[in-house]
Amino acid sequence: MRQAGRSLPEYRRAREGISMLDACLTPDLAAEITCQPVRRHDVDAAVFFSDIVIPMRLAGVGVDIKPGVGPVFDEAANTPERIAALTAHRIEDTEAIERAVGLVVAELGAATPVVGFAGAPFTLAAYLVEGRPSRDHLAARTLMHAEPAAWDQLMTWCAELSTQFLLTQVRSGARLVQLFDSWVGSLSEADYRAHVLPYSTRVLDAVRQEAPELPRIHFGTNTAHLLPALAEAHATVIGVDHRTPLSEATRILSGAYPLQGNINPALLAAGPELLHAHAREVVAEGASAPGHIVNLGHGVPPTTDPQVLTDLVSFLHSLPVPAAGAAGQGGAQ
Repeated sequence: MRQAGRSLPEYRRAREGISMLDACLTPDLAAEITCQPVRRHDVDAAVFFSDIVIPMRLAGVGVDIKPGVGPVFDEAANTPERIAALTAHRIEDTEAIERAVGLVVAELGAATPVVGFAGAPFTLAAYLVEGRPSRDHLAARTLMHAEPAAWDQLMTWCAELSTQFLLTQVRSGARLVQLFDSWVGSLSEADYRAHVLPYSTRVLDAVRQEAPELPRIHFGTNTAHLLPALAEAHATVIGVDHRTPLSEATRILSGAYPLQGNINPALLAAGPELLHAHAREVVAEGASAPGHIVNLGHGVPPTTDPQVLTDLVSFLHSLPVPAAGAAGQGGAQ
């Protein structure tokens, strides 16, 4: 799961005195941070170090990551006029992303694939409409109903940026992609299908057309009620957070999709006995699906002891692959 590096002392040293977004757009540094968890933890894939607002920064939108807050925009896109002004921005230069991914691919080689990632249109829009993080994404949920034309304009633009960002990573060597819709669980299924699904589909379908063989992971939090709809967005793998047992996700999805997930991040600080017992249960649950990528149910908490992660990966690698999951691609990411 992305953010695996932020608990590492080498990450903090590398980032010292450098803002998050500047680090993401400095190719040598972004590549170094991407590779750090692979070197330390021996995970089976490297998630490209970036942030979901990087496409907007590349498009010239005023945004920064405020410590302890998250993405904060110079101006909220909460009226048709502001949305029209925002969506006039375009990404003109992706060289920093191309160089960073290329450096990672050169270091890790064929044995360790690079996972490209981007924020899904709804999660981007939820930040943009508020101008900053919110608890319930109420402003975005209101806008989709009150101003449907402006919502379509905003979501279309977000989809275009996420598509360009993902395809840049794919063309630079990423061998699978993940679309993060972190806040989509706040929506009803009806609102998701009417106001969000078409735009996420555009992103994943563009990757499918560019590289049909690339796995496409679709992930959101608190999404048990949305899993079938998430899959319909041309995903090939469904990410599941810690709230939903993998066997239940398999049942909901009629056993049609490999799964990614879903070790509870809270147990990273609960001691090795509890953590490893839980991890063993997750692996057993994952055997219900046609394939399973072992992962956390969300990002790594920054206070996590790095040795806990190293030991967890080693423990997972020591487990036999369950027979029912042998047809899929197992691993610890």
